[in-house]
Amino acid sequence: MTNAVLVLAFGGLAVFVGAIVQGSVGFGVGLVAAPVLTLLGPDLMPGAIQVVNMTLPLFTLAAEWRRVDWRGIGFAVLGRVPGSVIGAVIVVYVSAYTRGIFVAVMVLIAVGLTARALSVPRSGATVTAAGFVSGITGTATGIGGPPIALVYQHAKGPQIRATLAMFFFLSALQSIIILAIVGELPAQALVTGAVLLVPMVLGFLVSGPVRRYVDGGKVRVAVLVVAAASSVALIVQNVVMWLLGSAPA
Repeated sequence: MTNAVLVLAFGGLAVFVGAIVQGSVGFGVGLVAAPVLTLLGPDLMPGAIQVVNMTLPLFTLAAEWRRVDWRGIGFAVLGRVPGSVIGAVIVVYVSAYTRGIFVAVMVLIAVGLTARALSVPRSGATVTAAGFVSGITGTATGIGGPPIALVYQHAKGPQIRATLAMFFFLSALQSIIILAIVGELPAQALVTGAVLLVPMVLGFLVSGPVRRYVDGGKVRVAVLVVAAASSVALIVQNVVMWLLGSAPA
């Protein structure tokens, strides 16, 4: 199979699974799909996954928009704007290998602290800080969910999904604009992202039954498990690329 077919086949499968996770938990499509897409088509990232990141939240918002924490969104976007600028600089000057390892380690540290019951209080300052970090990691790698998700981990299922959906939509739109400005958004990335919308829709449709399960007091555990597992996958991906001598410059 050609590389393009591999990207669409295995990348599409990753987006399908990621959409099931995000439709259930509130985030996850970037965490699940970005490592696979980066391995198969590093030149398409992070643009391709940002197309998916921008579109998928609209499905969640269509069903649960009334549960959005608008105050939190304001603080998160306030921090996200300068973070996105830093993320764009990283895309231009730092290798995909280096930033992938950095993001994965950061997420694992955050999950470890949270799992040890070091709860992050949800306040204007913490949400703004989470938005800032999310801006950096989201624009640089397409993975911006963990910082915001960890702050909202104790929220009710519908609220965390709706709030994250609104934040992700605005964030992905912002990242796409910034990547285009700095010349890091090739047309092929947009085309690939558009094709990946098909498995994304299918995954979201499957997420309905799973969503009812995680709403039964299991949202926090699901958030931590998804973040940790995806971070380990990202580290493995980059280490393998390094060992094979194919880590992108």
